[in-house]
Amino acid sequence: MAQRKMTQAQQRALEIYARLEETYPDVRCTLNYQNPLQLLIMTILAAQCTDARVNIVAQTLFQKYKTPQDFLDVPIEELQEDIRSTGFFRQKAKSIQATCRDLIEHHDGQVPGTMSALLKLRGVGRKTANVLLGECFHTPGVVVDTHCKRLANRLGFTREQDPKKIELVLMKLWPHNTWSRYSHFMVFHGRATCTARAPQCSECILHDLCSFPNTRKGKEIAK
Repeated sequence: MAQRKMTQAQQRALEIYARLEETYPDVRCTLNYQNPLQLLIMTILAAQCTDARVNIVAQTLFQKYKTPQDFLDVPIEELQEDIRSTGFFRQKAKSIQATCRDLIEHHDGQVPGTMSALLKLRGVGRKTANVLLGECFHTPGVVVDTHCKRLANRLGFTREQDPKKIELVLMKLWPHNTWSRYSHFMVFHGRATCTARAPQCSECILHDLCSFPNTRKGKEIAK
């Protein structure tokens, strides 16, 4: 069967990918996990918190909690204290225990490896599911976090604001085998250059492929 001809948007996306790959050759998940359960818990903790802080908390957390049952065997107040520094610790502790209970009751304590099963876990959304699928189950996924959302709009990939709609657009635009790595590039470039408040447009390797510097908002930020 003949392959479909790439659209101009897809060709542009490939050029952006190539430049980002050259700039960030060692791109990776910045959460330091050792197994799927750890990554699952860390993605819950990472909401409204830096990966650096989560990594610090995880160093002691996973010495104490090694299985889903371990998270259920302590009073929720104790778990809250163990994760307090990640912020929103009450809700996160509640989500962690609910997710661990689901793992035990429906998956023999193991993290499932499909989107449908992951989304049935309380406390797990598409972003977390795609992180897990890409990192632990060799299934590429588009991870729409705050960086991906910002860059997807600025680079003109989409004008959508809803994360799920952005994900669907990018799935059609980015080659399937690049989804997870492309998502990492969005994070790295968003942190290094295309920051929220003061993007370094004049120094950006994607300057000639990006319309944002010429938009009204882009010009206002550049002042």
